[in-house]
Amino acid sequence: MEPAAIIQRCRLFARVEPAARSALVAIARPVSLAKGHTVFRQDDPCPGIYVVGTGLARIFKIAPSGKDHTLHLAGPGQTFAEVACLGCFPCPAWAEVIEDTAAVLLPDAQVQELLAADHRLCRDLLVGMGAWVHHLTGLLEDIVLRDAAGRLARHLLERSAGVDGRVVLPSALRHLASHLNLTPETLSRTLRRLIDAGLLARDAEGFTVTDPLALRAVADGVGPEY
Repeated sequence: MEPAAIIQRCRLFARVEPAARSALVAIARPVSLAKGHTVFRQDDPCPGIYVVGTGLARIFKIAPSGKDHTLHLAGPGQTFAEVACLGCFPCPAWAEVIEDTAAVLLPDAQVQELLAADHRLCRDLLVGMGAWVHHLTGLLEDIVLRDAAGRLARHLLERSAGVDGRVVLPSALRHLASHLNLTPETLSRTLRRLIDAGLLARDAEGFTVTDPLALRAVADGVGPEY
């Protein structure tokens, strides 16, 4: 994908005006990241904002015990390292590529130059970051208030929005399980129950949400238990 197309579909830049979006495209550096590549480590200097075109990256923390927890799965149209870049601090977590990924990097120094020169861009990015905070609040709500089926249902609905119900999940489902604070076994059982109930279908390329209204009821905790 061309950098302009990747930036155009990015949620963080949805409110950015065309002239400022063109300025972002001008500084964008295409990067190809192979599955398994470590993009950065916790406390590394922030390289800038990564915008995913195709593929999937995992952002995670590692506990002193060595156990890791997936904070975010960045797929097409999503970003990572944006908070560190806009906040001017080191990377707060690790990032690795779990599917071959094509992305663009908006280098930190050049992003700072654009922000210093364009206050409207700053305001538009604040709106984008507000949406990101809203997403994180929803994730916390999931962990505290929703059961396994509710968490998974909400994730599936978010991932399938605007794409004809198609959902591509990580090939290594343990990463999604970690992100949803579930065990891999619980995630697999819940997926199977949603498929058996006719809410979800699976084929060689991924999953399709077949009954979004029923899946929404499960996400909201008012549907049948699975």
